[in-house]
Amino acid sequence: MDKVIGIIGGMGPEATVDLFRKIVEATPAKKDQEHLRILIDCNPKIPSRPAALLKGGPDPTPLLQETARGLERAGAEVLLVACNTAHLFHDRLVAAVRIPVLHIVDEAVADAVRRYPHVHSVGILAGGAAVRLQLYQDRLEAKGIRAIVPSEQDQQRVVSVIYSVKAGDKGPKVRASIREVAEHLARAGAELLFTGCTELPLVLQDGDVGVPVLDPTEILARSAVRFARGA
Repeated sequence: MDKVIGIIGGMGPEATVDLFRKIVEATPAKKDQEHLRILIDCNPKIPSRPAALLKGGPDPTPLLQETARGLERAGAEVLLVACNTAHLFHDRLVAAVRIPVLHIVDEAVADAVRRYPHVHSVGILAGGAAVRLQLYQDRLEAKGIRAIVPSEQDQQRVVSVIYSVKAGDKGPKVRASIREVAEHLARAGAELLFTGCTELPLVLQDGDVGVPVLDPTEILARSAVRFARGA
């Protein structure tokens, strides 16, 4: 029997919709009844993860854990988190529930290694806290892969793009800005890129720059479908 997927969402809401849509698209189904049951708690009141990690802001842990436990009580059998930076609290979520919590970065790195077994360097497009606290870098380097991050000026542009998307702006200027940063990473030696913030796949896709762009949200969605279907 298929397992029930739970999504801890709201960080932000549109990124949550994107993960939900990608799960549906990744599910091999010909009619409604062949799709998976998905429970979503879109809780935008969870405090800012970057503010908590970098500026001493309110701790999101209590609401993250409360949301996780609520989904578990509602019947979820595996949890996903629709926010990369929130995975810096992954161990606290795992401790709060009795069901698996998939890790978006572990899934993304495993997928990259499988699809590109000879990759030596990966560019990271992610939020400030995720970059500063090495969310992607540590896991890549554990596989012997060099992680390349934007310059300080380019990182500021990445963060600006993230907040533009959160504010509903996915227009040409926003897309051009993140594309330019991506091209800088490619010129610096990145053989492929991760859009390591759940807002970024909404404005940068594979084919936009001269190297492959991997979408961890899509990778997580595919992993969740495989897990839920017992593969």
